[in-house]
Amino acid sequence: MTMTLGPIELPDWAWERAEVRQALRARDMGAVFRHVQQYAGASQARIAGAAGMTQARVNEIINGRREVSRLDVYERIADGLRMPDDARHLLGLAASREKRTGGAAFDLAAFPEVVRVYGSQRSASEEIQQQAREATELDVLAVRGLGLIGLNDSLLRACLPREQGGKGLRIRVALLDPDSDALALRAAEIGESAESLAGGVRLAEARLRELADSCDIGVWRYRMLPTWRLIRTDSTMFVSAFDAGWEGHESATYKVMATPHGPLYRGFRRMFEAIVDGAQRTV
Repeated sequence: MTMTLGPIELPDWAWERAEVRQALRARDMGAVFRHVQQYAGASQARIAGAAGMTQARVNEIINGRREVSRLDVYERIADGLRMPDDARHLLGLAASREKRTGGAAFDLAAFPEVVRVYGSQRSASEEIQQQAREATELDVLAVRGLGLIGLNDSLLRACLPREQGGKGLRIRVALLDPDSDALALRAAEIGESAESLAGGVRLAEARLRELADSCDIGVWRYRMLPTWRLIRTDSTMFVSAFDAGWEGHESATYKVMATPHGPLYRGFRRMFEAIVDGAQRTV
């Protein structure tokens, strides 16, 4: 049963402590709740009432058995804990006065959509896989995609349904057109033959076609020079870059989460939709 109680008041100095601010930046709500217990003397039941949750859910979050991922839940928690504006910004939320007035000027730098930066895709792999296993939508923008989703030991393959009637997951994959001038240019950038790179794209398509009976999957070929590698799992994106000096998995990887006002998540998602709209569907 969910109880509704009044907000919890923490002393101002509690929100200024380094460990609290770090927990907010990481969106580690288990740590935030533990700090609320410590600095406000609030029980799990009291936190649950203020945040509109059950005590069992709060207990799971505190003990690391469940994570918060929905934006409306972050909003409820922030309101229930009477977070000051700078704390809300660290969490990626609009300031409370902006919510009420619906448009006061604000500094986008205070809205951290980029909640974590990894040195490479490998260091982000565990979190990407966890997000993919729980997702209902998965979008991938890549060049050939073999290391991401095409092969049995690739990053995302083990996270996908393997039997007919698996969980309802919609997958969209955009790969570089093996017959395009952009592919030949990309092959030259990385010192690979166009024939080899094109063969990798076709192999990835064939392997993705094998998933058609177990999940809702579509594959498209785009023809622009690749700039971004995107992996979107519902409201979270992992973004890295392609350049003449590296491939996407070698780039720093940015975890970007949707926020009410931030432009990055919305911009990257709009770009993916535009690429798919202008691409040729092959699966």
